[in-house]
Amino acid sequence: MFNIADLVVAFIISALTAFIVTPLIKKLAFNVNATDKPDNKRKNHDGIKASLGGLSIFAGTIAGFLYLQPEHPQMMAIILGACIMLLTGILDDIFDLKPYYKLAGQLAAAITVVSAGLVIEKLTVPFFGTVYLDGIGYIITIIWIVAASNAINLIDGLDGLAAGVSAIGLSSILVMAIMDYRIVVAYLCIILIGSCIGFLYHNFYPAKIFMGDTGALFLGYSIAVVSMLGLFKNVALFSFIIPIIVIAIPIFDTILAIIRRTINKQGIATADKKHIHYQLIKMGYSHKSAVLIIYGFSAFFGCMAIIFNSGTLQASIIIFGVIIIGIQIIAELAGIVMQGQQPLLDGMKKIIGIKKVDKS
Repeated sequence: MFNIADLVVAFIISALTAFIVTPLIKKLAFNVNATDKPDNKRKNHDGIKASLGGLSIFAGTIAGFLYLQPEHPQMMAIILGACIMLLTGILDDIFDLKPYYKLAGQLAAAITVVSAGLVIEKLTVPFFGTVYLDGIGYIITIIWIVAASNAINLIDGLDGLAAGVSAIGLSSILVMAIMDYRIVVAYLCIILIGSCIGFLYHNFYPAKIFMGDTGALFLGYSIAVVSMLGLFKNVALFSFIIPIIVIAIPIFDTILAIIRRTINKQGIATADKKHIHYQLIKMGYSHKSAVLIIYGFSAFFGCMAIIFNSGTLQASIIIFGVIIIGIQIIAELAGIVMQGQQPLLDGMKKIIGIKKVDKS
């Protein structure tokens, strides 16, 4: 049975722990040379910044975990996978690993979870019903964990962006977990959210420390796992797409990056300043405004996922259409469609303008 008081206490413990240890992690990062330097390819912050901030998020998560002590048959494998993903991020923040070494660490974490039996076993497809994946489920699970981890990593380009987007996505999963009475998922979400919030105090613009790959990979892995524990277990029609909606912007940005780099005959891991958050700044929005815009759209997609999760087939189709419109709007705001044209936004402005004229 859910105990709201326990959730509140766990949130406070995780948030305070992350908040308190972050200055210590900052000192550690400089001591081990885990720093982030500005460059022309991707990073445009001022001065050298401490990385390894993900350790603060991890510390907050552990503190809340010890208080709630959630139980699950695959919990040890989940923890081991998280440690592998965290270690991969730490090594990358310190030594700047080659892409295939990073991928090896991500695969090792994913395989650890899959080997323990935590697998996406079935998908519910409209008009076809439940489709059992059998052996393909192992591959899909590994791809999902690696994809989610990299999606959060790629969107970690502005102060406070990845931590905020992760907290918002986890909040929507928390609501669905409470609605579906999934205690373990709710417990894991609340301590992760608390950890992100505690870290955000130091990470929001202008950031004093970055989460680095340490935090981005850990958060991406965590979102992938909690969604598997909750959302993929839901047999409602269309349930297979809900986890993707939760982190729609990071997923959309990742897909665009892959397409863009493939067209330009670049390596998929090649850094650039074409991500949605950088494009918003290029379109004239301030650093903070760009982050808040993405927060807003992340909250919008999170709300859509919640409605999607409990809606009928007809409602799900309508919501899916609204989601597509939302993606189009943020793409137009970022100037990444039709050479910067904004047909949908221009149309909406005209409609609003006509209404204003009629009222006067």
